[in-house]
Amino acid sequence: MAASVSCSAGFVLGVDLGTTSVKVVLLDAQSKTVTDRCSFPSNSDISSTSDTHAKEQDPALIMAALDQCMDALPKDKLKKVKCIGVCGQMHGIVLWKSKSGCEWLSEDEIVRFIPKDVSQLVTWQDGRCSADFLSSLPKPDSHLSVATGFGCATIFWYMKHRPEFLSGFSDAGTIQDYVVSMLCSLDKCVITGQNAASWGYFNTTSNKWNTQILKDAGFPVQLLPVVVESGAVAGHTSSEWYGIPAHTAVGAALGDFQCSVYSCMTDKGDAVLNMSTSAQLTFGMPAEFTPPNSPDPLSPVAYFPYFHGSYLAVAASLNGGNVMATFVRMLDSWMKEFGLEVNESTIYSQLIQSALAQPNTDLTVTTALLGERHDPTSSASVSQISPSNLSLGYVTRAVCRGIIENMATMMPPQSLRAAGVRRIIGSGSALSCNTVLQQEVERVFPFPVVHGKDVDSAAGVAMVFNHQT
Repeated sequence: MAASVSCSAGFVLGVDLGTTSVKVVLLDAQSKTVTDRCSFPSNSDISSTSDTHAKEQDPALIMAALDQCMDALPKDKLKKVKCIGVCGQMHGIVLWKSKSGCEWLSEDEIVRFIPKDVSQLVTWQDGRCSADFLSSLPKPDSHLSVATGFGCATIFWYMKHRPEFLSGFSDAGTIQDYVVSMLCSLDKCVITGQNAASWGYFNTTSNKWNTQILKDAGFPVQLLPVVVESGAVAGHTSSEWYGIPAHTAVGAALGDFQCSVYSCMTDKGDAVLNMSTSAQLTFGMPAEFTPPNSPDPLSPVAYFPYFHGSYLAVAASLNGGNVMATFVRMLDSWMKEFGLEVNESTIYSQLIQSALAQPNTDLTVTTALLGERHDPTSSASVSQISPSNLSLGYVTRAVCRGIIENMATMMPPQSLRAAGVRRIIGSGSALSCNTVLQQEVERVFPFPVVHGKDVDSAAGVAMVFNHQT
Protein backbone atom coordinates (compact mmCIF):
# COMPACT_ATOMS: atom_id res chain seq x y z
CA MET A 1 0.00 0.00 0.00
CA ALA A 2 2.82 2.40 0.76
CA ALA A 3 4.74 1.47 -2.36
CA SER A 4 5.76 4.03 -4.93
CA VAL A 5 5.66 3.78 -8.69
CA SER A 6 7.75 4.86 -11.64
CA CYS A 7 5.95 6.06 -14.76
CA SER A 8 9.04 6.29 -16.97
CA ALA A 9 7.11 5.83 -20.22
CA GLY A 10 3.58 6.52 -21.41
CA PHE A 11 1.25 8.95 -19.67
CA VAL A 12 0.10 9.92 -16.20
CA LEU A 13 -3.56 10.80 -15.74
CA GLY A 14 -4.20 13.65 -13.31
CA VAL A 15 -7.72 14.17 -11.94
CA ASP A 16 -8.95 17.13 -9.88
CA LEU A 17 -12.44 16.92 -8.35
CA GLY A 18 -12.99 20.58 -7.51
CA THR A 19 -15.86 22.41 -5.85
CA THR A 20 -17.36 23.69 -9.09
CA SER A 21 -15.67 21.65 -11.83
CA VAL A 22 -13.79 18.47 -12.65
CA LYS A 23 -10.48 18.70 -14.49
CA VAL A 24 -8.31 16.01 -16.03
CA VAL A 25 -4.90 16.15 -17.72
CA LEU A 26 -2.61 13.73 -19.49
CA LEU A 27 1.06 14.25 -18.69
CA ASP A 28 3.71 12.78 -20.95
CA ALA A 29 5.88 10.88 -18.51
CA GLN A 30 9.14 11.44 -20.40
CA SER A 31 8.81 15.05 -21.55
CA LYS A 32 6.94 15.97 -18.30
CA THR A 33 4.57 18.18 -20.27
CA VAL A 34 0.79 18.23 -20.32
CA THR A 35 -0.38 17.01 -23.72
CA ASP A 36 -4.14 17.06 -23.16
CA ARG A 37 -6.53 18.64 -20.69
CA CYS A 38 -10.26 18.87 -20.23
CA SER A 39 -12.62 20.50 -17.73
CA PHE A 40 -16.37 20.36 -17.19
CA PRO A 41 -18.55 22.07 -14.57
CA SER A 42 -20.03 19.57 -12.14
CA ASN A 43 -23.26 21.51 -11.46
CA SER A 44 -23.62 19.24 -8.44
CA ASP A 45 -24.85 21.59 -5.71
CA ILE A 46 -27.98 20.43 -3.90
CA SER A 47 -30.44 23.04 -2.65
CA SER A 48 -31.64 22.35 0.89
CA THR A 49 -35.10 23.58 1.78
CA SER A 50 -34.82 22.43 5.40
CA ASP A 51 -31.47 23.98 6.35
CA THR A 52 -29.94 26.97 4.57
CA HIS A 53 -26.60 26.28 6.29
CA ALA A 54 -26.30 22.88 4.59
CA LYS A 55 -23.91 22.70 1.62
CA GLU A 56 -24.05 19.37 -0.14
CA GLN A 57 -23.24 18.04 -3.60
CA ASP A 58 -24.46 15.00 -5.52
CA PRO A 59 -21.60 12.50 -6.11
CA ALA A 60 -23.46 11.11 -9.15
CA LEU A 61 -23.26 14.52 -10.86
CA ILE A 62 -19.57 14.88 -9.95
CA MET A 63 -18.91 11.45 -11.47
CA ALA A 64 -20.94 12.43 -14.56
CA ALA A 65 -18.62 15.44 -15.03
CA LEU A 66 -15.63 13.11 -14.61
CA ASP A 67 -17.12 10.81 -17.26
CA GLN A 68 -17.45 13.77 -19.64
CA CYS A 69 -13.80 14.65 -19.10
CA MET A 70 -12.56 11.11 -19.56
CA ASP A 71 -14.65 10.63 -22.69
CA ALA A 72 -13.02 13.74 -24.21
CA LEU A 73 -9.42 12.50 -23.81
CA PRO A 74 -7.68 10.70 -26.71
CA LYS A 75 -8.45 6.98 -26.53
CA ASP A 76 -5.05 5.96 -27.88
CA LYS A 77 -3.28 7.84 -25.09
CA LEU A 78 -5.55 6.50 -22.34
CA LYS A 79 -4.44 2.99 -23.30
CA LYS A 80 -0.87 4.09 -22.49
CA VAL A 81 -1.63 5.52 -19.02
CA LYS A 82 0.83 4.01 -16.52
CA CYS A 83 -0.48 5.59 -13.34
CA ILE A 84 -3.36 7.73 -12.08
CA GLY A 85 -3.20 10.61 -9.60
CA VAL A 86 -6.36 12.00 -8.02
CA CYS A 87 -6.84 15.13 -5.92
CA GLY A 88 -9.81 17.24 -4.99
CA GLN A 89 -11.63 19.58 -2.64
CA MET A 90 -10.47 19.16 0.93
CA HIS A 91 -12.32 19.03 4.28
CA GLY A 92 -15.57 17.56 2.89
CA ILE A 93 -16.92 14.07 3.55
CA VAL A 94 -18.84 11.41 1.65
CA LEU A 95 -19.87 8.03 3.11
CA TRP A 96 -20.46 4.72 1.35
CA LYS A 97 -20.83 0.97 1.73
CA SER A 98 -17.49 -0.59 0.90
CA LYS A 99 -18.86 -3.62 -0.98
CA SER A 100 -21.47 -1.71 -2.97
CA GLY A 101 -20.19 1.85 -3.28
CA CYS A 102 -20.50 1.82 -7.05
CA GLU A 103 -21.75 -0.13 -10.01
CA TRP A 104 -19.51 -0.85 -12.98
CA LEU A 105 -21.03 -0.44 -16.43
CA SER A 106 -19.83 -1.38 -19.91
CA GLU A 107 -21.45 0.53 -22.77
CA ASP A 108 -20.17 1.04 -26.33
CA GLU A 109 -16.75 -0.38 -25.39
CA ILE A 110 -16.47 2.12 -22.51
CA VAL A 111 -16.09 0.76 -18.97
CA ARG A 112 -16.98 3.18 -16.19
CA PHE A 113 -18.57 3.27 -12.74
CA ILE A 114 -21.52 5.11 -11.22
CA PRO A 115 -22.12 5.73 -7.49
CA LYS A 116 -24.48 3.32 -5.76
CA ASP A 117 -24.72 3.11 -1.94
CA VAL A 118 -23.24 6.56 -1.36
CA SER A 119 -24.27 9.59 0.71
CA GLN A 120 -24.30 13.14 -0.55
CA LEU A 121 -20.98 14.96 -0.32
CA VAL A 122 -21.05 17.40 2.61
CA THR A 123 -18.60 20.04 1.40
CA TRP A 124 -16.13 22.36 3.08
CA GLN A 125 -18.71 25.13 2.69
CA ASP A 126 -21.22 23.42 4.99
CA GLY A 127 -22.20 25.71 7.87
CA ARG A 128 -24.27 23.49 10.14
CA CYS A 129 -21.63 23.27 12.88
CA SER A 130 -22.21 26.48 14.82
CA ALA A 131 -19.60 28.07 17.07
CA ASP A 132 -21.49 26.76 20.11
CA PHE A 133 -21.58 23.26 18.66
CA LEU A 134 -17.86 23.31 17.82
CA SER A 135 -17.02 24.51 21.34
CA SER A 136 -18.84 21.47 22.75
CA LEU A 137 -16.55 19.04 20.90
CA PRO A 138 -13.49 17.46 22.54
CA LYS A 139 -10.20 19.30 22.18
CA PRO A 140 -8.12 17.74 19.37
CA ASP A 141 -4.50 16.62 19.69
CA SER A 142 -3.45 18.61 16.65
CA HIS A 143 -1.97 21.95 15.67
CA LEU A 144 -4.97 22.52 13.39
CA SER A 145 -8.33 23.83 14.57
CA VAL A 146 -11.61 22.09 13.77
CA ALA A 147 -14.12 24.13 11.77
CA THR A 148 -17.55 23.67 10.27
CA GLY A 149 -17.38 21.72 7.01
CA PHE A 150 -14.52 19.53 8.30
CA GLY A 151 -15.18 15.79 7.98
CA CYS A 152 -14.89 14.87 11.68
CA ALA A 153 -17.00 17.87 12.75
CA THR A 154 -19.67 16.80 10.26
CA ILE A 155 -19.74 13.27 11.70
CA PHE A 156 -20.11 14.72 15.20
CA TRP A 157 -23.04 16.81 13.87
CA TYR A 158 -24.72 13.70 12.46
CA MET A 159 -24.11 11.86 15.76
CA LYS A 160 -26.14 14.53 17.56
CA HIS A 161 -28.83 15.32 14.98
CA ARG A 162 -29.20 12.22 12.77
CA PRO A 163 -27.38 9.26 14.37
CA GLU A 164 -29.33 6.72 12.33
CA PHE A 165 -27.83 8.20 9.13
CA LEU A 166 -24.29 7.05 9.98
CA SER A 167 -25.28 3.44 10.65
CA GLY A 168 -25.99 2.86 6.98
CA PHE A 169 -22.34 3.18 5.90
CA SER A 170 -19.03 1.38 6.47
CA ASP A 171 -16.54 3.82 4.92
CA ALA A 172 -15.96 7.55 4.68
CA GLY A 173 -13.50 9.82 2.92
CA THR A 174 -13.18 12.92 0.80
CA ILE A 175 -14.71 12.75 -2.68
CA GLN A 176 -11.25 12.06 -4.12
CA ASP A 177 -10.71 9.20 -1.64
CA TYR A 178 -14.02 7.73 -2.79
CA VAL A 179 -12.91 7.74 -6.44
CA VAL A 180 -9.60 6.02 -5.59
CA SER A 181 -11.47 3.42 -3.51
CA MET A 182 -13.85 2.67 -6.38
CA LEU A 183 -11.10 2.47 -9.02
CA CYS A 184 -9.14 0.01 -6.90
CA SER A 185 -12.13 -1.80 -5.31
CA LEU A 186 -10.52 -1.24 -1.91
CA ASP A 187 -11.97 -3.11 1.07
CA LYS A 188 -11.11 -0.12 3.25
CA CYS A 189 -10.66 3.51 2.22
CA VAL A 190 -7.15 4.95 2.51
CA ILE A 191 -6.35 8.63 3.07
CA THR A 192 -3.17 10.70 2.98
CA GLY A 193 -2.12 13.06 5.76
CA GLN A 194 -3.01 16.00 3.51
CA ASN A 195 -6.69 15.07 3.40
CA ALA A 196 -6.81 13.61 6.92
CA ALA A 197 -5.49 16.87 8.38
CA SER A 198 -8.27 18.72 6.57
CA TRP A 199 -10.86 16.69 8.53
CA GLY A 200 -9.59 17.63 11.98
CA TYR A 201 -8.61 15.33 14.88
CA PHE A 202 -5.45 14.29 13.09
CA ASN A 203 -1.90 14.70 14.37
CA THR A 204 0.40 15.49 11.45
CA THR A 205 3.56 14.81 13.48
CA SER A 206 2.63 11.21 14.29
CA ASN A 207 0.52 10.88 11.10
CA LYS A 208 -2.28 9.34 13.17
CA TRP A 209 -5.91 10.04 14.00
CA ASN A 210 -6.79 11.14 17.54
CA THR A 211 -8.38 7.71 17.94
CA GLN A 212 -8.63 7.63 21.74
CA ILE A 213 -10.03 11.16 21.99
CA LEU A 214 -12.64 10.29 19.38
CA LYS A 215 -13.48 6.91 20.97
CA ASP A 216 -14.00 8.57 24.35
CA ALA A 217 -16.50 10.92 22.69
CA GLY A 218 -18.45 8.01 21.18
CA PHE A 219 -17.25 8.81 17.67
CA PRO A 220 -17.67 5.92 15.14
CA VAL A 221 -13.92 5.45 14.58
CA GLN A 222 -14.59 2.48 12.27
CA LEU A 223 -15.52 5.05 9.62
CA LEU A 224 -12.05 6.64 9.66
CA PRO A 225 -9.90 5.79 6.62
CA VAL A 226 -6.50 4.08 6.93
CA VAL A 227 -3.71 6.67 6.77
CA VAL A 228 -0.91 6.36 4.19
CA GLU A 229 1.94 8.66 3.17
CA SER A 230 1.24 11.48 0.72
CA GLY A 231 2.65 10.25 -2.59
CA ALA A 232 2.01 6.56 -1.81
CA VAL A 233 0.15 4.19 -4.12
CA ALA A 234 -3.27 3.19 -2.81
CA GLY A 235 -3.74 0.22 -5.12
CA HIS A 236 -4.31 -0.73 -8.73
CA THR A 237 -7.34 -0.43 -10.97
CA SER A 238 -9.55 -3.49 -10.56
CA SER A 239 -10.98 -3.09 -14.04
CA GLU A 240 -10.32 -1.39 -17.33
CA TRP A 241 -11.55 2.24 -17.10
CA TYR A 242 -12.05 4.34 -20.24
CA GLY A 243 -9.38 2.27 -21.97
CA ILE A 244 -6.86 2.56 -19.11
CA PRO A 245 -5.75 -1.03 -18.50
CA ALA A 246 -6.68 -2.97 -15.37
CA HIS A 247 -3.88 -3.22 -12.76
CA THR A 248 -2.77 0.39 -13.41
CA ALA A 249 -1.26 2.02 -10.30
CA VAL A 250 -3.48 4.58 -8.54
CA GLY A 251 -2.00 7.03 -6.08
CA ALA A 252 -3.66 7.70 -2.73
CA ALA A 253 -5.69 10.88 -3.16
CA LEU A 254 -4.06 14.23 -2.38
CA GLY A 255 -5.35 17.70 -1.48
CA ASP A 256 -6.12 19.97 -4.42
CA PHE A 257 -4.40 22.86 -2.67
CA GLN A 258 -1.10 21.02 -2.19
CA CYS A 259 -1.20 19.79 -5.79
CA SER A 260 -1.81 23.29 -7.11
CA VAL A 261 1.25 24.50 -5.17
CA TYR A 262 3.30 21.53 -6.40
CA SER A 263 2.51 22.45 -10.01
CA CYS A 264 4.13 25.89 -9.78
CA MET A 265 6.33 26.41 -6.69
CA THR A 266 9.88 25.92 -7.94
CA ASP A 267 12.01 27.95 -5.50
CA LYS A 268 12.09 28.41 -1.72
CA GLY A 269 11.66 32.15 -2.35
CA ASP A 270 8.29 31.53 -4.01
CA ALA A 271 4.90 32.22 -2.49
CA VAL A 272 1.82 30.91 -4.27
CA LEU A 273 -1.53 32.66 -4.44
CA ASN A 274 -4.07 30.07 -5.49
CA MET A 275 -7.56 31.31 -6.25
CA SER A 276 -10.38 29.10 -7.42
CA THR A 277 -13.66 28.90 -5.51
CA SER A 278 -11.81 29.87 -2.32
CA ALA A 279 -8.31 31.36 -2.02
CA GLN A 280 -5.01 30.46 -0.38
CA LEU A 281 -1.74 32.35 -0.04
CA THR A 282 1.15 30.14 0.96
CA PHE A 283 4.91 29.68 1.24
CA GLY A 284 7.07 26.73 2.24
CA MET A 285 8.36 26.42 5.79
CA PRO A 286 12.01 25.44 6.46
CA ALA A 287 12.68 21.70 6.46
CA GLU A 288 13.34 21.68 10.21
CA PHE A 289 9.98 23.31 11.05
CA THR A 290 7.62 21.50 13.37
CA PRO A 291 4.11 22.87 14.01
CA PRO A 292 3.00 23.95 17.49
CA ASN A 293 1.32 21.39 19.75
CA SER A 294 -2.04 23.11 19.78
CA PRO A 295 -3.96 25.38 17.39
CA ASP A 296 -4.41 29.11 17.64
CA PRO A 297 -8.05 29.44 16.52
CA LEU A 298 -7.70 33.22 16.12
CA SER A 299 -4.70 33.04 13.79
CA PRO A 300 -5.42 33.50 10.07
CA VAL A 301 -2.33 31.40 9.24
CA ALA A 302 -2.27 27.60 9.57
CA TYR A 303 0.38 25.01 8.72
CA PHE A 304 -0.73 22.40 6.19
CA PRO A 305 1.18 19.14 5.64
CA TYR A 306 2.88 19.05 2.25
CA PHE A 307 5.27 16.27 1.17
CA HIS A 308 8.08 14.36 2.90
CA GLY A 309 7.24 15.74 6.34
CA SER A 310 7.37 19.38 5.23
CA TYR A 311 4.75 22.09 5.82
CA LEU A 312 3.22 25.07 4.06
CA ALA A 313 2.28 28.26 5.93
CA VAL A 314 -1.19 29.00 4.59
CA ALA A 315 -3.64 31.85 4.81
CA ALA A 316 -6.71 29.91 3.67
CA SER A 317 -9.60 32.24 2.91
CA LEU A 318 -13.17 31.07 2.40
CA ASN A 319 -13.61 34.02 0.05
CA GLY A 320 -12.09 33.83 -3.42
CA GLY A 321 -13.63 33.29 -6.83
CA ASN A 322 -16.94 32.58 -5.08
CA VAL A 323 -17.20 36.30 -4.21
CA MET A 324 -17.07 37.29 -7.89
CA ALA A 325 -19.46 34.43 -8.71
CA THR A 326 -21.93 35.76 -6.13
CA PHE A 327 -21.60 39.28 -7.60
CA VAL A 328 -22.34 37.89 -11.08
CA ARG A 329 -25.36 35.91 -9.83
CA MET A 330 -26.69 39.02 -8.05
CA LEU A 331 -26.54 41.06 -11.26
CA ASP A 332 -28.09 38.17 -13.18
CA SER A 333 -31.02 37.97 -10.75
CA TRP A 334 -31.54 41.75 -10.89
CA MET A 335 -31.68 41.69 -14.69
CA LYS A 336 -34.13 38.78 -14.64
CA GLU A 337 -36.43 40.91 -12.50
CA PHE A 338 -36.38 43.44 -15.33
CA GLY A 339 -37.22 40.68 -17.77
CA LEU A 340 -33.73 40.59 -19.27
CA GLU A 341 -31.78 37.42 -20.00
CA VAL A 342 -27.99 37.77 -20.14
CA ASN A 343 -25.59 34.84 -20.11
CA GLU A 344 -23.48 34.76 -16.91
CA SER A 345 -20.26 34.48 -18.92
CA THR A 346 -21.25 37.65 -20.79
CA ILE A 347 -21.84 39.43 -17.48
CA TYR A 348 -18.44 38.28 -16.23
CA SER A 349 -16.65 39.48 -19.39
CA GLN A 350 -18.34 42.87 -19.23
CA LEU A 351 -17.46 43.30 -15.54
CA ILE A 352 -13.79 42.72 -16.28
CA GLN A 353 -13.82 45.02 -19.32
CA SER A 354 -15.52 47.81 -17.33
CA ALA A 355 -13.07 47.43 -14.41
CA LEU A 356 -10.05 47.51 -16.72
CA ALA A 357 -11.25 50.95 -17.85
CA GLN A 358 -11.20 52.13 -14.21
CA PRO A 359 -7.65 51.52 -12.93
CA ASN A 360 -8.49 52.98 -9.51
CA THR A 361 -11.44 53.42 -7.17
CA ASP A 362 -12.11 55.05 -3.82
CA LEU A 363 -15.04 52.71 -3.17
CA THR A 364 -14.22 50.20 -0.43
CA VAL A 365 -15.62 46.65 -0.46
CA THR A 366 -14.71 44.22 2.29
CA THR A 367 -15.33 40.79 0.85
CA ALA A 368 -15.58 38.38 3.82
CA LEU A 369 -18.88 37.20 2.37
CA LEU A 370 -18.65 33.76 4.01
CA GLY A 371 -16.77 34.86 7.12
CA GLU A 372 -13.37 33.30 7.76
CA ARG A 373 -12.44 30.23 9.80
CA HIS A 374 -10.45 32.37 12.23
CA ASP A 375 -13.26 34.96 12.32
CA PRO A 376 -16.60 33.26 11.51
CA THR A 377 -18.69 36.33 12.36
CA SER A 378 -16.96 38.62 9.83
CA SER A 379 -19.04 39.67 6.83
CA ALA A 380 -18.93 41.74 3.66
CA SER A 381 -19.64 45.46 3.48
CA VAL A 382 -19.46 48.46 1.16
CA SER A 383 -18.29 51.90 2.29
CA GLN A 384 -17.03 55.23 0.94
CA ILE A 385 -20.00 55.33 -1.45
CA SER A 386 -20.38 58.51 -3.49
CA PRO A 387 -22.36 59.45 -6.62
CA SER A 388 -19.17 59.28 -8.68
CA ASN A 389 -18.02 55.73 -7.83
CA LEU A 390 -21.09 53.62 -8.53
CA SER A 391 -20.38 52.65 -12.14
CA LEU A 392 -19.97 48.99 -13.02
CA GLY A 393 -16.23 49.51 -13.49
CA TYR A 394 -15.72 51.20 -10.12
CA VAL A 395 -17.72 48.59 -8.23
CA THR A 396 -16.06 45.62 -9.95
CA ARG A 397 -12.61 47.11 -9.35
CA ALA A 398 -13.50 47.56 -5.67
CA VAL A 399 -14.76 43.97 -5.35
CA CYS A 400 -11.56 42.57 -6.90
CA ARG A 401 -9.42 44.85 -4.73
CA GLY A 402 -11.34 43.74 -1.64
CA ILE A 403 -10.70 40.05 -2.38
CA ILE A 404 -6.94 40.62 -2.61
CA GLU A 405 -6.78 43.03 0.34
CA ASN A 406 -8.58 40.43 2.44
CA MET A 407 -5.73 38.01 1.65
CA ALA A 408 -3.21 40.72 2.62
CA THR A 409 -4.85 41.17 6.03
CA MET A 410 -4.49 37.42 6.63
CA MET A 411 -0.88 37.20 5.41
CA PRO A 412 0.62 40.73 5.20
CA PRO A 413 3.40 41.55 2.71
CA GLN A 414 5.85 42.18 5.58
CA SER A 415 5.38 38.63 6.89
CA LEU A 416 6.08 37.29 3.40
CA ARG A 417 9.25 39.37 3.21
CA ALA A 418 10.35 38.18 6.66
CA ALA A 419 9.92 34.58 5.45
CA GLY A 420 12.28 35.18 2.53
CA VAL A 421 9.63 35.40 -0.19
CA ARG A 422 10.96 37.05 -3.35
CA ARG A 423 8.11 36.56 -5.79
CA ILE A 424 4.46 35.48 -5.94
CA ILE A 425 3.14 32.92 -8.38
CA GLY A 426 -0.54 33.19 -9.21
CA SER A 427 -2.54 30.06 -9.93
CA GLY A 428 -6.13 28.87 -10.00
CA SER A 429 -9.00 29.35 -12.43
CA ALA A 430 -10.49 32.45 -10.75
CA LEU A 431 -7.18 34.31 -10.94
CA SER A 432 -6.04 33.14 -14.37
CA CYS A 433 -9.18 34.38 -16.12
CA ASN A 434 -9.50 37.73 -14.32
CA THR A 435 -6.98 40.40 -15.36
CA VAL A 436 -8.37 42.84 -12.78
CA LEU A 437 -7.62 40.44 -9.91
CA GLN A 438 -4.12 39.99 -11.34
CA GLN A 439 -3.60 43.76 -11.38
CA GLU A 440 -4.75 44.01 -7.76
CA VAL A 441 -2.29 41.30 -6.67
CA GLU A 442 0.51 43.37 -8.20
CA ARG A 443 -0.81 46.52 -6.51
CA VAL A 444 -1.27 45.06 -3.01
CA PHE A 445 1.82 42.84 -2.81
CA PRO A 446 5.20 44.54 -3.49
CA PHE A 447 6.81 41.52 -5.16
CA PRO A 448 7.31 40.40 -8.73
CA VAL A 449 4.18 38.45 -9.66
CA VAL A 450 4.19 35.60 -12.15
CA HIS A 451 0.81 34.39 -13.33
CA GLY A 452 1.31 30.70 -14.01
CA LYS A 453 0.11 29.19 -17.23
CA ASP A 454 -1.11 25.60 -17.38
CA VAL A 455 -0.60 25.22 -13.63
CA ASP A 456 -3.41 23.65 -11.69
CA SER A 457 -4.19 20.83 -9.28
CA ALA A 458 -4.80 18.25 -12.01
CA ALA A 459 -1.37 18.92 -13.52
CA GLY A 460 0.16 19.00 -10.04
CA VAL A 461 -1.14 15.59 -8.99
CA ALA A 462 0.06 14.10 -12.30
CA MET A 463 3.50 15.64 -11.66
CA VAL A 464 3.60 14.16 -8.15
CA PHE A 465 3.12 10.61 -9.36
CA ASN A 466 5.37 11.10 -12.38
CA HIS A 467 8.16 12.11 -9.98
CA GLN A 468 7.75 9.05 -7.74
CA THR A 469 10.56 6.54 -8.28
